[in-house]
Amino acid sequence: MEVEKVLRMREGTGKASYANNSQYQGRAIANTRTVLEESIQELYRAKLPECLMIADLGCSAGPNALKVLLDMIDSVDIACRSLNHKLPEFQVFLNDLPGNDFNTMFRLLPSFWENLQEKKGSDFEVACFVSGTPGSFYERLFPNNFLHFVYSSYSLHWLSQVPKGLVGDNGEHLNKGNIYISKTSPPEVGKAYQDQFERDFTLFLRLRLQELVPGGRMVLIMLATSESREASIFWELLSMAMRDMVSEGLIEEEKLDAFNLPLYRASAGEVKEVVEREGSLTLHHLHTWTSKWDNPKLLADTIRAIVEPMLASEFGEAIIDDLFRRYQEKIRNFIAMDNLESRTLIISMSKKA
Repeated sequence: MEVEKVLRMREGTGKASYANNSQYQGRAIANTRTVLEESIQELYRAKLPECLMIADLGCSAGPNALKVLLDMIDSVDIACRSLNHKLPEFQVFLNDLPGNDFNTMFRLLPSFWENLQEKKGSDFEVACFVSGTPGSFYERLFPNNFLHFVYSSYSLHWLSQVPKGLVGDNGEHLNKGNIYISKTSPPEVGKAYQDQFERDFTLFLRLRLQELVPGGRMVLIMLATSESREASIFWELLSMAMRDMVSEGLIEEEKLDAFNLPLYRASAGEVKEVVEREGSLTLHHLHTWTSKWDNPKLLADTIRAIVEPMLASEFGEAIIDDLFRRYQEKIRNFIAMDNLESRTLIISMSKKA
């Protein structure tokens, strides 16, 4: 699988689009607003830039990125008022892979300006320049010492590639019947995923350290797991639905056995270890936010908007409706017996001067 070619959220603004099925991500952003506000205000007070250079890495194609931008402008405005300073200009780079639906994002800009005026008043003036920056954040995206602030929400759990080491010496697939680390996965599978995450996250940090000015800040939000690294029931249930379709001849068994998501849910301890090992960053904030799911349709629609393009490229579009109908039913049955929770990691750090 060539991740850069197939990893994108469901495009457009239709019923199954990511733009209409990213409420969970929006709720997490709202719950972490204090961390964002403190981080960007501290940055502004320390640097007092005339133009604040901001990058949103993995912006996707929904309204959440622009809601975050509104929060950033509002937070800086509050800091400026406390210092009796004029509001700086803002240069904002919205980044995602080239296959991202940037057109939908840009079509939302007029409503963003309207929301800003409603929140700040009709006499509020700000020079804010928004542009798209297609490319992988596992590569250089900006010049040296260029950015003041890097933000990324629900993107860094995606890996640069499916981990190597998921096929045995005899060519046998080690994670048969699963699309992610599960309770039945052999230890080698979990180790391969962990090693890939450590390589990718280390690379991400080193690239951003080149692009950030000294004292520049980062706020990162990503899917997480506990320190015990329990299996993800979200992907377990989806794997179960796919195995049911294999048994009915609707999905080829060999294709399922060979398919693995390029995703890793890291623990807070794993993230902290990589940051401290890198050595050029100061960690200001690291905590896990837990959310309970009680709406099977909302969860199924959310996951579908995230992985449908990838699954359709591997298994064909014809299975998608049936697959997620089965998935929703399995979620419903699970919730009837047990709690279904997800964890999110919120990280704030700065480049050492």
